[in-house]
Amino acid sequence: MDHIFTDGANPNIIELRNIGQSYDGGHTWIIKDLELLIEDKPGQGEFVVVLGMSGCGKSTLLRYIAGLQEPTEGEVLICGKPVHEAKRVSMVFQQYSSLPWMTVLENVSLALKYEGISKQEREERAMELIKLVGLEGHERKFAQYPTLSGGQLQRIAIARSLIANPEIILMDEPFGALDINTRLQMQDLLAEIWEKFHSTVIFVTHDISEAVYLGDDIYIMKSPPSRFVRHIKVDLPLHRNKATKREQRFVELVREVEDAMLEVAALG
Repeated sequence: MDHIFTDGANPNIIELRNIGQSYDGGHTWIIKDLELLIEDKPGQGEFVVVLGMSGCGKSTLLRYIAGLQEPTEGEVLICGKPVHEAKRVSMVFQQYSSLPWMTVLENVSLALKYEGISKQEREERAMELIKLVGLEGHERKFAQYPTLSGGQLQRIAIARSLIANPEIILMDEPFGALDINTRLQMQDLLAEIWEKFHSTVIFVTHDISEAVYLGDDIYIMKSPPSRFVRHIKVDLPLHRNKATKREQRFVELVREVEDAMLEVAALG
């Protein structure tokens, strides 16, 4: 499949059109002819997972959407507008990104400060999200390790993204550094948040089981020059829990994605 770019009945929330990335003036292309369209699904949102071999440009795509990097060629549109004209989109990274000299409350409310919102209002809104991500009682602690655990620091990052723009959440292997128990807890938390806010989530991971558990749509990138070559629709119920991972359809989908990854790796 050369292009995964089909218009449906819903408005477009994210569009990547004819994207190319070169760092040597076009002699070598890291990404070439990449296209993707993600629709805005009212009352539901969409959870998109991006898979691919290391170095294929998965994180670069998130940086385009966040406005942290511009492609060499092509367009990146958010709700029909160029990235620099659209509402800011935040990223949750694998590395802990909280400001350690600030408290949890100050970190979560920081985006609102730059919007000129009063201290009382931004703290009230931040506390709602702090409670949502399970950090109530920690809001006056400094956002640093080991005062807070790795899972708690990632909860701060999720809350900070939600307060900045709950419509779109970008996540670059956010649970990669966590132990297995914390990772499973964070998966369930993210699924709950997605159901609550009906956000459009773009999630990069190397964990196939995680991709199937969380995703609506899984897109697989081939190695450079990179583009999307497979799209797998996850036809599981929107609401998922631990029991979902024991269902036959879940096991079949994990196997299907594994096979697809092996086929894509063989493309070189």
